[in-house]
Amino acid sequence: MLTRSSARLLSDADLPEVRRVLDGEPVAGAWVASRIAVAGLSEWRLGGQVWGHASGGRLRSLCYSGANLVPIAATPDSLPAFAQRARAQGRVCSSLVGPADAVLPLWSLLEPDWGRARDIRARQPLLMTTTVPRVPPSPAVRRATEDDLAALVPACIAMYTEEIGVSPVGRDGGSFYRARVAESVRQRRSYVQVEDGRVVFKAELAAIIPAACQLQGVWVAPDRRGEGLGTAGMSAVIADALRTVAPAVSLYVNDFNTAALEVYARCGFRQVGTFASVLF
Repeated sequence: MLTRSSARLLSDADLPEVRRVLDGEPVAGAWVASRIAVAGLSEWRLGGQVWGHASGGRLRSLCYSGANLVPIAATPDSLPAFAQRARAQGRVCSSLVGPADAVLPLWSLLEPDWGRARDIRARQPLLMTTTVPRVPPSPAVRRATEDDLAALVPACIAMYTEEIGVSPVGRDGGSFYRARVAESVRQRRSYVQVEDGRVVFKAELAAIIPAACQLQGVWVAPDRRGEGLGTAGMSAVIADALRTVAPAVSLYVNDFNTAALEVYARCGFRQVGTFASVLF
């Protein structure tokens, strides 16, 4: 039984109520919703836990706890309950990410126990579009294939290191990260523009649900920036995603990345919220 003062671990028996909450957050909750759609709420299939908090006897708020800690539809009453579970579990995530009005208060409750974060990005515009961009798309952008992996993996490592501030290559020499990139390619979620055997533009579909898809990993090779590859590439990705994947395309971006914000504005994105990320 969920109470106002506590949160509990949810199971597949809670799926109808969880889907109801997620349906109310089709953009902000897309990443978690896409994982649950595939794996349900079983911890071993999902690769994490989902906690629920109720108000008035009804499930109102969720929090995914895995590689990321992600609050969804969080209320002021739910945040202390989620913090209590997170403290009891111990930090297992590499980041806390989601709507800023939930992430930042939740972090203020966790910081005394978890210690200082490596970085806090307090304002990340959450953007969305439902229209094909007016700017001409690049005809060279396409879905990646397994033949592209030798060029794509170094580009993904470069993007991740630049964006997050640490390399994704672990003690295994990058085998796990390469497997993640390869899985994205097999699922036809990766877009590339390849020139002379080198990836000069890329983007991935991080999440897909019927209402929306979410992009991540948008990157242009540093020596090719300022040539319009980002705008033309994004135009091609958005047009294809709207035609073949979902009726809305979203992403979130650091507020200090003015070049990316300009590209997204030219491609017709509008701000529909604000995310925040706490990185460990």
